[in-house]
Amino acid sequence: MKNYFSLFLLIPLLIACSQSEESDPVESASAISLPSHLKSRVSQDNEFAFDLLKNTIKNNANEDNVFISPLGISSALAMIRNGAVGDTKTEMNTTLKMSGLSDSEINEYYKIMQNSLLTVDPSTKLSLANSIWSRTGFSVKSDFLQTSKDYFNSEVRELDFGQPTALETINNWCAQKTNNLIKDALDRISNDAMMYLINAIYFKGIWKKQFDKKATTEKDFYSEAGAISKVNMMNLADTIPYFENDLLQAIDLPYGNGAFSMTLMLPQSGKTTADILGNLDLDQWNLILKGFGDKKVNVFLPRFTTKNKFELKPVMQDLGMKLAFTDAADFSNIANADLQISRILHSTYLDVNEEGTEAAGVTIIEIITTSIIDKSLMFYANKPFVFAIREKSTGAILFEGKIGKPGLN
Repeated sequence: MKNYFSLFLLIPLLIACSQSEESDPVESASAISLPSHLKSRVSQDNEFAFDLLKNTIKNNANEDNVFISPLGISSALAMIRNGAVGDTKTEMNTTLKMSGLSDSEINEYYKIMQNSLLTVDPSTKLSLANSIWSRTGFSVKSDFLQTSKDYFNSEVRELDFGQPTALETINNWCAQKTNNLIKDALDRISNDAMMYLINAIYFKGIWKKQFDKKATTEKDFYSEAGAISKVNMMNLADTIPYFENDLLQAIDLPYGNGAFSMTLMLPQSGKTTADILGNLDLDQWNLILKGFGDKKVNVFLPRFTTKNKFELKPVMQDLGMKLAFTDAADFSNIANADLQISRILHSTYLDVNEEGTEAAGVTIIEIITTSIIDKSLMFYANKPFVFAIREKSTGAILFEGKIGKPGLN
């Protein structure tokens, strides 16, 4: 069965009858106030989210479930974008839909969103964290680091990538920022890696009206290929925002004080999730949101957990961001070195149950150097090494050896 999840979720639901549990009262939601000149950035970010979901699904056709965090990916790319120059930056702007705004306005948007999202619902746990890890001895421009700190609240750390504990150190940071839901976001530290830019996002929301656990029963789930599997089907009867047209049915399930919600879209009979995705753009999304009206709806929703790990390089290349991954990349506002993006790793976790939703995402951008000069500066003999003493005109080796424990001489 193929089901696709993002900031919004596309998953099958059934209509029936049930009881529900009201969660504890919480204070009312307060709207995030964006300056008028930045409101267009939300639409741009959502447009990027739709493109990202479609292309992630296309590039991972063997995956039954696809869950991504567009906000996390967008934030990480926006951070490294500050180091891009020329055509590299132009391609990134086009791919990320960043038209009509200056660099300072784009940075201001992410600063406001990162700070404001944390406070709109005290009953919902949300954390957003960014970090920059650079190889010991690699000189990163201070302006780039300061911008990352000022606008993305980024932690900046220098780390000896050659140490066996370096990988664990980075993964421990990711685990800590995701409530231990994502523990192995980075699989290896590449030999030519100079930097890692990381975004981590964690969310835990309690349904405004919880599903009754006693009403959860085993039901059949029908995949689009015709296979039948068993699922634990939750059941809720409530007055909620509802919309339908010839293509789909949609509902909106709020968390906590209503500041956050899960929007679910179900294909009409004879339609598929591919039909929904094929039509999903900013206009279709706004049509659904504006068309929501409160209706008494009986909902069946599967209880589920899913984990994903994607390499987003081919996805971003398909979306038009190509130069950043080549020797022609220009990230000269990061460092005086020939840098390019090697990999973009995206790991996610999602658990949906009767009480609510717990989700996490980690985006890791690996930056490597192709500069021979800069690589030669990174000969850091802090691990065992082999050596020889020779006479150069003849090549005769006088001494040779291996040092595994130099000691404090």
